Amino acid sequence: MNTVTYIIIGVAAIAAAWFIAIYNGFVRLLNRTKEAWADIDVQLKRRYDLIPNLVETVKGYATHEREAFEKVTEARAKALGAQTVAEKGEADNMVSSALKSIFAIAEAYPQLRAVESFTKLQDELSDTENKIQAARRFYNTNVRDFNIKLETFPNNIVGNMFKFKKQDFFELEEEAAKEPVKVSF
Repeated sequence: MNTVTYIIIGVAAIAAAWFIAIYNGFVRLLNRTKEAWADIDVQLKRRYDLIPNLVETVKGYATHEREAFEKVTEARAKALGAQTVAEKGEADNMVSSALKSIFAIAEAYPQLRAVESFTKLQDELSDTENKIQAARRFYNTNVRDFNIKLETFPNNIVGNMFKFKKQDFFELEEEAAKEPVKVSF
């Protein structure tokens, strides 16, 4: 074989290695994004599991606040049925708003705030809210890295060949981002 053949084989090998490295980078980032979303999903499920206990505890003291309880139940049901990141974000905003109304009701009942089970639920919910925020930041960081890789040249060529799609950020509404759920009295 002559020198030109070796050069062609060498260039083809380098191009193949480059192509494989970019593809594997996409797969790695996509899997990190999926893992980060799973973390959010776990924390959201924990939150949704706490809500019925919280509602029942408050309901025992504020039986006439039916509309607020229905709003929380409806928001929880919508959140459990959400499929996409955008739907989960919208549903999470509804849950946060509904929880604010429940805690506003609880403020009117000092005897409720003294109940140990209510205090424990508050603490668990507060801890869960913090974990959701941490998981959201981790997820959004991975989405950002994936999307940057997908949009930059020459990675975008490989990404488009294999039909990798931009991932959605898990965002809160402006109001929800400014005002976290109040869980302490």
